[in-house]
Amino acid sequence: MMESLKGDEGSLKEDLLNETVKWQEKAESFFGKLSGDERMLENISSYLSDSHYFLKQNDLIRAFEAVIWAWAWMEIGLEKSLLFQSLDDEISDQDPLTG
Repeated sequence: MMESLKGDEGSLKEDLLNETVKWQEKAESFFGKLSGDERMLENISSYLSDSHYFLKQNDLIRAFEAVIWAWAWMEIGLEKSLLFQSLDDEISDQDPLTG
């Protein structure tokens, strides 16, 4: 049984790496379309930077966690009207995570 868990561990690491990189790219693209509260934008930028740092350190869990926090701050900022999306890039009635 332990052998099958070890085989799954490699797949899990690869999956987490792939998901982290995918969400980093999406988050950075979306972040580039935002304006508004500078402090909130700085926090989001820091989380994105942290995600890259942790990825380079091969700390996949913290890398993924940091990019998810960046998404959370973007969604909160939009919901509370502290952040705004560029008019030419607006996503009407769509969640930025799925758009």
